[in-house]
Amino acid sequence: MRKRLHKILVTGGAGFIGSEFVRQLVRDCPRSMAKGLSPQEAISKDTKGTVPKLIVVDKLTYAGDLERLKEVSGKYKFYRADISDKKRMDAIFKKERPDIIVHFAAHTHVDRSIIDATPFIETNVKGTQVLLDASRKYKIRKFLHISSDEVYGEIRRGRFNEDSPLMPNSPYAASKAAADLLIKSYIRTYGFPAVIIRPCNNYGPWQYPEKLIPVIIYNALRNKNIPVYAKGLNMREWLYAEDCARAILLLLERAKTGEIYNVGSSHEEKNIYIAKKLLDCLAKPYKLIKFVKDRPGHDWRYALDSLKIRKLGWTPKISFSCGIEKTVAWNVKNRGWLKDKV
Repeated sequence: MRKRLHKILVTGGAGFIGSEFVRQLVRDCPRSMAKGLSPQEAISKDTKGTVPKLIVVDKLTYAGDLERLKEVSGKYKFYRADISDKKRMDAIFKKERPDIIVHFAAHTHVDRSIIDATPFIETNVKGTQVLLDASRKYKIRKFLHISSDEVYGEIRRGRFNEDSPLMPNSPYAASKAAADLLIKSYIRTYGFPAVIIRPCNNYGPWQYPEKLIPVIIYNALRNKNIPVYAKGLNMREWLYAEDCARAILLLLERAKTGEIYNVGSSHEEKNIYIAKKLLDCLAKPYKLIKFVKDRPGHDWRYALDSLKIRKLGWTPKISFSCGIEKTVAWNVKNRGWLKDKV
């Protein structure tokens, strides 16, 4: 008896990283999980299946855009919905009966969370709880939750591993940590089949221009001042979004239920270096940099120990220099999209 197609429901699939995951899932698994193959097996075997049945749920807030999924149009079923709407999500789960949930949907910008934390609590905490309850009710097989390195807080030396305590320092980070803890409680209490994934700072094409890299590119293209907090010495670990999505695809196959996985590049840079690097790529003067008052509660440094996922066979393929060049080139070519988003 032939196995039915797997159904994968992706929340936030029209967002920055979520859309990259959807594009990769459609592009790289075309032969497929239809016969019970893992993503890696589907790629390597000569089968004639089709891509897994794919459902994308996205509220399409300011940060969501179906234009990101144009290249895979017709390869997924779309619902415009708020994950915190319990009745709506129950109806979607009842109709679609997904096997796997990959949960990207979240409010993510720290500055916005400082101004008003309410949407972050509604989506990141309540929305996650709604998804967990629907997933339990309809007996999903696996739930991948995309968290953040910011749940650990800042670290001056060394790197956070998956057992490091959660010490979030912004309303955004606190909302993500709350979601993580809620999921851990479901794993312990109900034996819920969840995996928590904590990536470092992502960058790349299609990133909404409120985050550091697209802001710098957009302002530099217009010869406008580039705001950099304090003296620009805060340090972040940078990962190209394509590599992050590859890691999540791998964990979809190989992650152990109930586990946490850090996803980091081990490539750290200060914010001021990022600004200067981008200006160099665009042949723009450093005088565009304008230091501004630091953000309240600004974390000094994040850094992840990603040995756990590397033992599963994942490593980043895109170097930082190559990723920055690709990102700049894409934004220059698509400056109209940037302008429409600002």
